Amino acid sequence: MQEPQETRDEEKVQADKNTQAAGSSDAPFIKIESVTKQFDGISVVDNVSLDIEEGELFAILGASGCGKTTLLRMLAGFEQPTSGRILIDGVDMTHTPPYERPVNMMFQSYAVFPHMTVEKNVAYGLKKEGISKPEIEDRVREMLEMVQLTDFMKRKPHQLSGGQVQRVALARSLIKKPKVLLLDEPLAALDKKLREQTQFELMNLQDQLGITFIVVTHDQEEAMTLATRIAVMDEGRFIQTGTPHQIYEYPKNRFVADFFGTINLFQGKVTQVNGNIMLIEGAESNTLLKAESTQETAIGTNVWVAVRPEKISITRNPNEADGQTSLKGVVWDIGYYGNLSIYRVKTEDGTIVQVSSQNFKRLAEREIDWDDEVYVSWDTSSSIVLTE
Repeated sequence: MQEPQETRDEEKVQADKNTQAAGSSDAPFIKIESVTKQFDGISVVDNVSLDIEEGELFAILGASGCGKTTLLRMLAGFEQPTSGRILIDGVDMTHTPPYERPVNMMFQSYAVFPHMTVEKNVAYGLKKEGISKPEIEDRVREMLEMVQLTDFMKRKPHQLSGGQVQRVALARSLIKKPKVLLLDEPLAALDKKLREQTQFELMNLQDQLGITFIVVTHDQEEAMTLATRIAVMDEGRFIQTGTPHQIYEYPKNRFVADFFGTINLFQGKVTQVNGNIMLIEGAESNTLLKAESTQETAIGTNVWVAVRPEKISITRNPNEADGQTSLKGVVWDIGYYGNLSIYRVKTEDGTIVQVSSQNFKRLAEREIDWDDEVYVSWDTSSSIVLTE
């Protein structure tokens, strides 16, 4: 039975709108609009909105249970939003099934077929689409060269290392040339050294292909290394979105400052404001902290001063230079990491300040040791003033 002319006309108008939207250079490539996902009345993803540009390597960063994987599954089509819309290349994909989306997903478990060779694993999706054998062979060979697995094409997954299995899963995800690749904790199963190496391989591959990558991870260092931009997520909401540099150096609040890397937090009250320089009296003592801030903050406001460990110097003598905050203390703990050492200094009011210092000298020549009386100091511009 033929559809009524009126229905067909409406569908054509909608298709034309989708095509026009897809061709718009001003529209973001992926647009998440006020998306909420509830399970049994509880919001796992809570009214989030996000724009991602074409060709970005974007990371969604958050602790376990924050909603990041659920959001990724909604982008893939494995979950439907309770409310809101998801657009990809200008087309509304909110209720489009996974197999009709220009998206592929690489799962944390990799989910490769154990009974198939590397070659057959990578070719599987193309065979299901009925593509000719010569084209499949050409595309598989090209993809295996790209992920450096040509010499392993006849092996099965159990004959490969963890890093090689990860690349098989990546090749299988990319072989169908999706517009978007979603990666759920893609490097979690690898050891530290291999993970670091694979991060750069992933970046180079994404740059070669120009495909939009969206990576979900709980690893802050991984997100900073991989991503052009990061969205920090907590309890189903985005807390801050920006470049790795913006989020690390200019966190929006204490949650982001504390979650994204290591940081020292001092609570206090603003006692003086001179232009963009503040004097803050520590809550636990009469210690004065100096901070540079462009935000308007009234005298008497309770704030937190955040300082990254690598911005702090540790010396035997006080730093009396202008524009420095200097605190006296005793070395409480030392952690040796080879390239750097972590000092935990207990100040006179009992606060523990963490300092990271590059090991320019061999350990035997270390000038500061346990129980030494020291001074920790940092520049005014290194202080981050947080009001929430």
